[in-house]
Amino acid sequence: MRITSALASYLLSLAILGGVPGAYADELVEIAPHRAAVWPGSSEATPPLLGFLTRPNGPDRFPAVVLLHGCTGFSGHDTEAAATLKSWGYVALAVDSLGDANMCSARGGAAAEAFDAYAGLRYLTAQNFVSSSRIAIMGYSMGALAALIAVENGWIEHAVQPGFRAVVAYYPRCQYSSGVLTAPALILIGERDDSALANSCRQLAAHESDIGITRNAESGTSIKLVSYPEATPGFDVRSPPRNQGLFEQYDEAAARDAATRVRAFLDKELGDEVAYPR
Repeated sequence: MRITSALASYLLSLAILGGVPGAYADELVEIAPHRAAVWPGSSEATPPLLGFLTRPNGPDRFPAVVLLHGCTGFSGHDTEAAATLKSWGYVALAVDSLGDANMCSARGGAAAEAFDAYAGLRYLTAQNFVSSSRIAIMGYSMGALAALIAVENGWIEHAVQPGFRAVVAYYPRCQYSSGVLTAPALILIGERDDSALANSCRQLAAHESDIGITRNAESGTSIKLVSYPEATPGFDVRSPPRNQGLFEQYDEAAARDAATRVRAFLDKELGDEVAYPR
């Protein structure tokens, strides 16, 4: 396997420092021979689509989550999210969707990530340690929009069956999603986010309170929206405050609350028991 992606370089550096276990449960995997192009059908050659795979110990079939990063590319935030899901009893596949390209665009880059998410879904359904009917998708920023796009009614969700059972979206740009979804959604947003606007997510969920549940009129799926009054973009990223066009700051209270809600949501939508017999 060629080391051509940000993910592979990142994991290689951790391995040199002894930070990545050598066991099967945490490994770099080739999801597909090629990444999706920004525009599907493009003849442009792309390097392999890689991912970071974690899985709980044991002989059972486990529910799983496909993870999608933001436009800044794969980072330690993605490996931490995968490790957290593993500790909850889920298989996690963090996809290095854009590799070195990192094409950050509102819908184009997100569409490419959504196609790669389905490659991740196909990869997971082929594994004998995954409960193939219990796979969710979770994304951050552009990856969150990609996660919503991936379960939009009439898009590509019928291409792979069974499809994604649930979607978690951390600070997506809701204005670019139709909101007509084929799976229940949990959206987590900060009121101080000047990029992913909380009001747009309220409109998407058709609910005017900070925390609420509505039911999509066209598809019958539920959308749960949770907003945090003081949270900025990347409120769950453990790093010092930074301002690179947008002010971002870690919010421990919001991050903890979001994690608690995500775990409860996944347990509900993927089953009360997180391990299933073969």
